[in-house]
Amino acid sequence: MSVPDSSASAPSIPQLVLRARQLEIESLRHLAARAELADVVGQLIHALQHERGATSIYLASGGQRFTEERREAAAAAQPVEAALRALFATQMEAEQGASARMLSLMAWVLLDLNTLAGLREQVAQRTPSAHDAVAAFSRVIAGLVELVFHLADAAAHPAVSRLLVAFVHLVQGKEAAGQERAVGAQLFASGRCEDAEQQRIVHLIDAQERSLQVFEEFADDALRRRWQQHQLTPNVAQLERLRRTLCAARAGAVLDTALSPTWFEVTSERITEMWRIQADLVATLRQACQQQIADALSDLQDSKGLLKRLRDNPPPHAHAVDRFFSPAAQPQAAPVLPGPGEALAPQATDDPAAASLVELLKAQTARLGSMEAELEAARRALNERKVIERAKGALMSRLGLTEEAAFRMLQKASMDHNRRLLDVAEATLTLPDFVFTTRADQPAPGKPERPTHQK
Repeated sequence: MSVPDSSASAPSIPQLVLRARQLEIESLRHLAARAELADVVGQLIHALQHERGATSIYLASGGQRFTEERREAAAAAQPVEAALRALFATQMEAEQGASARMLSLMAWVLLDLNTLAGLREQVAQRTPSAHDAVAAFSRVIAGLVELVFHLADAAAHPAVSRLLVAFVHLVQGKEAAGQERAVGAQLFASGRCEDAEQQRIVHLIDAQERSLQVFEEFADDALRRRWQQHQLTPNVAQLERLRRTLCAARAGAVLDTALSPTWFEVTSERITEMWRIQADLVATLRQACQQQIADALSDLQDSKGLLKRLRDNPPPHAHAVDRFFSPAAQPQAAPVLPGPGEALAPQATDDPAAASLVELLKAQTARLGSMEAELEAARRALNERKVIERAKGALMSRLGLTEEAAFRMLQKASMDHNRRLLDVAEATLTLPDFVFTTRADQPAPGKPERPTHQK
C-alpha cells in the first residue's frame, strides 16, 4: 500500500509567509475603510446635531425664531445622509469584511434614518413639542454613535485603535454637547425654566467631561493641547455663565428669551471647535492607516530576502546545538533556550550573522510587546465603558431608574465606598445587594439628585 505524497499539495514556506503578509495588508485596508466610514458617520452626526439645535429653538419659540436656520440645516444634512447610505451598500460586499454585528447596526441606523423625512414634515407643521423633536433627533444620532463605537471596538491594530478610541469619545462628548445645546435652547426660547430640563443639562455637562477626559488620554499631544487651550477661551467662560443662569434658576422661573440666540451661538462655537478637532483626528487616522499599509507592503517585499537570511543563518538555539555537537569544539554547557528576561547564551551569539538575526528577533519582540500594551490600553478603555453601561442598565431594570439616575447612583456608591467607578459597576453586576442598600438620603427612583455646585 503506497503512502500518498502530501508534500505535493502542502504550501511552501515562502507561500505561507507571503500569504500571512497579504492577510495583514487586507486587514489594514478593511481598517482604513472603517475609518472612512466612521468619518462619514461623524459628518452626519454633526449635521443632525445642528438641525436638532435649530429645530429646538424653532419649535420652542412657536415658529418665531430660526425658521431659515432649520431649513438650511435640514438641507445640509440630506446629502451627507445619502453618502452614508451609499457606503452602507458597499459594506454588503464580502471583500469589505463587515461583521454580522456591524451590518445589524447599519440596519438599525437605516431604520431610524428612514424616519427623518416624516419628522421634518411634522416639525415644519409644528406638530411635535420641542422636547419630543430633540428626543427624536437624539435617537437617530444615538444609533450613529453606537455604530462609531463598534467601528472603534473592531480595530485590532494598536496605533490606529488608540486614535479610534479618542475619536469615539470625542464624538460621544460632542453629542452630549449637542444635546446640551438643544435642551438649553429649548429652555431659553420657551422663556420658562423646567426642573427636568435643568437636570438634563447637569447630566449632559457631566457626560461631556467624562467622555472628553478619555479623548484627552488617547489623543495625540497636539490635539490634546489644542483642546485644553480652547477650554481657556472667553467663549467657554461665557458658556459657563449661561450654564449657571439655567442651572441656578428656580423651577418655573422666567428666562430671558433674548438669550436663546446667544446660547445657540456660544454652544455652537464650542461644538464647532470639537468638529474641527474631529476632522484633524480623522486626517491623523487616515495617515496612520496608510502608514501601516505601506509598512506591511514593505515587509511583503522583504519576505523573500528574510527567508534567504533565515536559511543562511540558523536560529540561535539551532546554532548553539550545532556547536555543542561539533567534533572540532569542546562541549560546553548544554544548549537550552533562555528563560523569560534572560539573555541568550554567549555561544549562541558568537557568529556575527546569527547575532544580527538575534537583534532582529529582539527588536521584533520589543515592538510586538509595545503594540500589545497599547492595544490592551485601548481595549481596556472600551471594555470599562461596556461594564459601566451594563451596570446602568441593570439598575434601570432592577430599580426602575432613568439612565441619569442610574449613573448618579453608581457615582454615589463609588464615593461612599471609596472605590473606582469601574469596581462599583462590576460589583453591581455580581453583588448588587452588597453595593446598594436602602438609605434615607437616596433620591427617589427616576429623580436624580441635583448637584450643589456646577463646574
